[in-house]
Amino acid sequence: MAALTRLLKPSSSASTSLLFRRSLSTTTAAVSEIQSQHHQSPNFSDPKPSRNFQWVFLGCPGVGKGTYASRLSNLLGVPHIATGDLVREELSSSGPLSRQLADIVNQGKLVSDEIIFDLLSKRLEAGESKGESGFILDGFPRTIRQAEILDEVTEIDLVVNLKLREDVLVEKCLGRRICSQCGKGFNVASINAKAENGRPGMSMAPLLPPPHCASKLITRADDTEQVVQERLRVYNEKSQPVEDFYKNQGKLMEFDLPGGIPESWPKLLEALNLDDYEVKRSAVA
Repeated sequence: MAALTRLLKPSSSASTSLLFRRSLSTTTAAVSEIQSQHHQSPNFSDPKPSRNFQWVFLGCPGVGKGTYASRLSNLLGVPHIATGDLVREELSSSGPLSRQLADIVNQGKLVSDEIIFDLLSKRLEAGESKGESGFILDGFPRTIRQAEILDEVTEIDLVVNLKLREDVLVEKCLGRRICSQCGKGFNVASINAKAENGRPGMSMAPLLPPPHCASKLITRADDTEQVVQERLRVYNEKSQPVEDFYKNQGKLMEFDLPGGIPESWPKLLEALNLDDYEVKRSAVA
């Protein structure tokens, strides 16, 4: 935990502080209004943005946090950091924690908060020393304790909570596949959920693999309906306090995914007031 005490909160620009310390409404219109009042236009001729983006993406397992966080990472020029990836990288290294982590994982135990924050703080320190202009954390923190410790490690500007109707989420999780050769993820589910109980209908096209991966697809052992339902139950039980934690800080933005990537991506950019950003970045690319 030594890295925790060494890492100081990185400073943000004045416009970023004004923007994200204000209460963010769950409606796109309110978010756009707040951002239009305080948003500092980035310099699109530079490869990196002119302001810090220190964001967290929350959401149920399988909702697509990694997909959207990765897309925003590429757009904004900031790293996408998933704690699961940090653990896997340490496991594959000869670092001081690798053997301890291997024992924990092999026994099926959860990696402790102390180890997670040690890995995370070292990653943030390394990024700061390289001049990274921010980060997008994927699916972390997951508990109040983690959120409180994270506040001591760094300054979070915005928390995006991705939401998806549960029946669609379960179907999406059950359609997940992984190529056993290259390790890439795909989804074979073709979702066409009907409108019911006041909820709009929703369609999601499958994310099919290229021909060379099609015959090598495998299903994760934990992607069964029983396990998926239990993961959702546990997540919902633990997530509400975390959502309330950031809502009380005025940093939480709820975003209901309207469909798959083609429908959701432009709407998410609009909610974040980044739709114009993407157009201008594309123009100078």
